Amino acid sequence: MNYKNLSLTHEGPIATVTLNRPDKLNALSVELMDEIRVCAEKFREDTATRVVIFAGAGKHFSAGADLTDPARAALLSAPLIERRRATHLGQRMIRALLEIEQITIAAIHGACLGGAACIATACDFRIGADGCVVGYPEIDLGMNLSWFGLPLCVRLVGPARAKRLVILGNKEPADTLLDWGFLDEVVPQSELLLRARALAAQYAAKPPMAAQMIKRSVNAIAGALDQAVMHMDTDQFLLTTTTDEHAEALRAFREKRPPAPPKV
Repeated sequence: MNYKNLSLTHEGPIATVTLNRPDKLNALSVELMDEIRVCAEKFREDTATRVVIFAGAGKHFSAGADLTDPARAALLSAPLIERRRATHLGQRMIRALLEIEQITIAAIHGACLGGAACIATACDFRIGADGCVVGYPEIDLGMNLSWFGLPLCVRLVGPARAKRLVILGNKEPADTLLDWGFLDEVVPQSELLLRARALAAQYAAKPPMAAQMIKRSVNAIAGALDQAVMHMDTDQFLLTTTTDEHAEALRAFREKRPPAPPKV
């Protein structure tokens, strides 16, 4: 398949998927999200690839959801039943990433925000370039964290730090993320992809059937209760996007100004 917003390369048993909208900071448009989902699902048919690296072109891994995407605006203005179904796109994308049989590694540089952080947490390992930042800015848009991102964050950093990340919405630096366990390693930016490929080569050298079965079992243990809670994150999103705070945050984003403080 030819992708418009992704590049897919192979070096022996290692595949690299690169988000390729550098002029838009690799922001996640509806089209890009669907391409990520399709690409992830196609790895089911690929028994030669052992490890998949996810990276971003340009200065950043990804700035998160593309709030300027006309397709996104059209979905959010549709009737409620259509909005609810369309809003599942993010969760379907993350689910497809989680279900990749191969070992997955996120190579993070620059900013990795919102939905992009959800992509990173859906991978098995995360290597960060020094100077990278990760954050969940949804709170400042008056929204909850959806796309199945909350349980993935909690798995990595625990409940208190997950609350700090998601409720405060700060961009946390690489050294903090490493200390919290969000990142597995931090390397100089010039060495990021080299290190990701070196780690990938280690996993690619292991017996693939055993490695993939272990991955699936660990994920099943760690996320045993996720679906029992996170079936509702789409409905939470639909509710929060009806609030005055969300409307004001979007106006402020378009007008490039700070939003007015919420009414007490």
